[in-house]
Amino acid sequence: MNFEQARFNMIEQQLRPGKVLNPDVLEMLFMVKREEFVPPAHRRLAFADTQIPLGGDAGACMLAPIVEALALQALAMKKHENVLEVGTGSGYMAALLGAHADHVWSIEIDPQLADTARENLRRAGVTNVSVEVGNGLTGLPARAPFDAIMVSGAVAKVPQVLLDQLTPGGRLFTIEGAAPAMEAALYTQTGSGFTRRAVFETVAAPLRDAEPAPAFVF
Repeated sequence: MNFEQARFNMIEQQLRPGKVLNPDVLEMLFMVKREEFVPPAHRRLAFADTQIPLGGDAGACMLAPIVEALALQALAMKKHENVLEVGTGSGYMAALLGAHADHVWSIEIDPQLADTARENLRRAGVTNVSVEVGNGLTGLPARAPFDAIMVSGAVAKVPQVLLDQLTPGGRLFTIEGAAPAMEAALYTQTGSGFTRRAVFETVAAPLRDAEPAPAFVF
């Protein structure tokens, strides 16, 4: 399989038509080799418009490429930022964030996935990402505050404890709600509170321990 051609096709046929036009984001997607972060059994799907299962106890998935790209575009990374990622998965999003960040702290609840992500990042030569095992929904107070937080999976509602770890002007990207009606949103710390902007509608696998409570049925 010609991965470079597949990468080009993904960007030109999926991402640009999907309104991913930020040149910095497109450059990151060319630079970080997505196929190196996909489980070997699914490598031929590395650039397909679909979520890719990662295995493990949490049922984690890589987000579809268009969701990853739109998330990065919404977060509008700046150079030399202190970044938190919730849900490391394969390490791919952490590598993308690391292309601009000063340092990325990524938290994965599944120890096996954390080990895989560390190996993927090591092999890709990424040196400014630290992967820690834990429940990222509580954030990482010891390394806060963060200029940007990427929640790499769906939550019923973004925890206030994560928002409280943003710097003034800091941004948090998340996918909120329950299937089939989920909404990607960008929160911004204003200094006196937070603003929320809806970015796009999508469906994504929920992070473990972030599933909405079952609805009461009469």
